Amino acid sequence: MSRYKTLAAAAFVVAIAVHGARAEETDPVIATVGGQEVRQSELNLALSGLDPQLQQMPEEQKRAAALSAVIDVKLLAKNAEKEGLQDDAVFKQRIAYLTERELHNAFFKKHVVDAVTKEEVKARYDKEVAAIPAQEEIKARHILVKTEDEAKAVIKELEAGKSFVDLAKTKSSDPNKDEGGDLGYFAKGRMVPEFEEAAFALEKGAYTKTPVKTQFGFHVILVEDKRPQAPPTLEQVEPQVRQLVMRDKYLELLASAKKDTGVEISDPALKKAYDEANKPQETK
Repeated sequence: MSRYKTLAAAAFVVAIAVHGARAEETDPVIATVGGQEVRQSELNLALSGLDPQLQQMPEEQKRAAALSAVIDVKLLAKNAEKEGLQDDAVFKQRIAYLTERELHNAFFKKHVVDAVTKEEVKARYDKEVAAIPAQEEIKARHILVKTEDEAKAVIKELEAGKSFVDLAKTKSSDPNKDEGGDLGYFAKGRMVPEFEEAAFALEKGAYTKTPVKTQFGFHVILVEDKRPQAPPTLEQVEPQVRQLVMRDKYLELLASAKKDTGVEISDPALKKAYDEANKPQETK
């Protein structure tokens, strides 16, 4: 799978963050400013652009804040027009860029966001799951004590036939002692190295015959079960998988557009940086 570097990824994130307002079946007039109508659709646009902190307000307060923003814009926009600011060259350049950006976003929504199918998401999920290396996970318990001698004493009691669960409840200093030292299932990378190495070296049903020292103290470990680690379900990772499908669609659109239109950068240093930032990087 090809991965793109920082700028391409950033462009993708910006693109998916922009959402157009969904067309309403009706678009009533909700206010007038100097005789100019303010419609529900404009309020919806203002609502979608509210600061994230304002999004946490109650619904009517949000609507009031959005309407205030729309009215403020229209009031000062009228004054700007009276001063002829719409004819300023810098303003025209900005409007042209904003128009192109919104066209980009509309095209992105049509051909990427709305074009993703359930079948594509499922196929990409299957591909990603197939690429996950097989990994084992174990179910373990442990007894944590302060000294090596205490750990050795626990091991002697286990050898004498005492219950691991009972010893954990009475001897362990770990907060999970009341659950008999139960750690549940875990794969490699979840525990500190010394603990993990000793635990994964045990056979199912076996416990450590010598104390295992870590930064927390001395452990006696029992492995109750071993099994292949199950991959996450599609339901658990569907949003992330959908993002992968959307990213690939977006990059395909860009590649096709660049091929058809052509891109020339006159500044050699800037061209080099652009090419480097947008170069696909093959991964194993």
